[in-house]
Amino acid sequence: MSPAEVAHALQEPATPVGGPYAQEDFATAGVSVFYGDAGHLACIALGAATGPQTTLVGVPLAGQEPEQMEQWLLEDYAAEHGATILFTPDGSFALTDLGLLIRTQQIGDTLPTRSLIVIEDWFESTYHRDHLPLEGPRPQDGDSAGPG
Repeated sequence: MSPAEVAHALQEPATPVGGPYAQEDFATAGVSVFYGDAGHLACIALGAATGPQTTLVGVPLAGQEPEQMEQWLLEDYAAEHGATILFTPDGSFALTDLGLLIRTQQIGDTLPTRSLIVIEDWFESTYHRDHLPLEGPRPQDGDSAGPG
């Protein structure tokens, strides 16, 4: 999709953020989008608190405790569905067969989970998958100045 098509689908004007991924935010919808080559949609990041809720086999993916999500993904989802779960360097979870990343988003003092839906080319690229746009800082080892 082009930026105009995304804005039309979300029925909201975008707020251009720029950056290396040509980020646009849709505050009312709780969605950030990122464009790759030729200005085509490459990643949709859904807000942990304000974005649309996504589910995987009926389990909500947004707004969860990361440790509980990890446990569910490993013990229940992966075992039952034969899924491959990849852990990225920042501690996020990647569901390789779905092009889905489960990341966290800083909201006050909490770090609830959120979903990122990624095109195959970006998902298969270690650089893009492991450095996908994360808008806010994420504390790492007690430091509040890491990618997040």
